[in-house]
Amino acid sequence: MEILIWIGAAISIAGLLGLVWCIVQVARAKRKKLSDQDMREQIQKVVPINMAALFLSVIGLMLVVIGILLE
Repeated sequence: MEILIWIGAAISIAGLLGLVWCIVQVARAKRKKLSDQDMREQIQKVVPINMAALFLSVIGLMLVVIGILLE
């Protein structure tokens, strides 16, 4: 079950990297000082990726916990 822990950790790290990417994209948009409408469009583009990254992180952490419990 050790492999399950490592796979879960890798998936969680991938999700974390996705979250960092989303944060960077929104910070760049804020620095550009866009209008409200343009800012909303930028954020709406990032939201699905943010949700997918959160999903990956949760799945990865679940795999880690399952691997620890089964070990």
